[in-house]
Amino acid sequence: MRALVAQARVETTMTLRRGETLLVTIGIPVAFVVFFSTVHVLPTTGRAVNFVVPGVLALAVMSTAMVSLGIATGFERGYGVLKRLGSTPLRRDRLVVAKLGAVLVVEVLQAAVLLPVGVGLGWQPHANGGVAATVLQVVALVLLGTAGFGGLGLLLAGTLRAEVNLAVANGLYLVLLLLGGVLVPLGKLPHLLADVAKVFPAAALSGGFHAVLGGGHAIPGESWVTLAAWALAAPVVAALTFRWE
Repeated sequence: MRALVAQARVETTMTLRRGETLLVTIGIPVAFVVFFSTVHVLPTTGRAVNFVVPGVLALAVMSTAMVSLGIATGFERGYGVLKRLGSTPLRRDRLVVAKLGAVLVVEVLQAAVLLPVGVGLGWQPHANGGVAATVLQVVALVLLGTAGFGGLGLLLAGTLRAEVNLAVANGLYLVLLLLGGVLVPLGKLPHLLADVAKVFPAAALSGGFHAVLGGGHAIPGESWVTLAAWALAAPVVAALTFRWE
């Protein structure tokens, strides 16, 4: 446990010191919220900001847990940093948990910035079952989404070369951005693409946020099932297949 706590502290400090990481995880989501809330180009009904903010919250989780974490870990592995960690009492599963813990800290910062910006642009958050119940649902979505996306990012980082991992992570990010219901409603996609998208955690996470924060509705059961499946499977597979070098 001591090794896990120490590594989590180090991972958090290193993450917050990376200026490019903060730009990607905080700067770009804020820019998306401002741009798409003020320039009406999205195929949505009603006020754009009410759709954009929940979608960008899902995007923030995805960019932090999968892209930033996966790419940084991939280069750490390529540079031999993780090889040295492999000779310590830190096991692979502890490394996965420590890195996911650092991601959660960044996500708290993202929410602290994104939510006030959204409110300032006219976003009117809804509550499903009261404020406390809504907060619990949102926290559960974030935890499941972080575990799923983080596990996926670490799976790529622990099995692919750093350069290949960089390309795959960014390519997957772009695909999920377009097909994950983040900025374009799934209902606007062709039925086949929409059905495929629902298998991945991006659509489940954005669908949950849109339901509870955008409309004040109950989160669809399929969103919980999909997120739970990814949250359980991805970190386990990442821990089992992760290579130190």
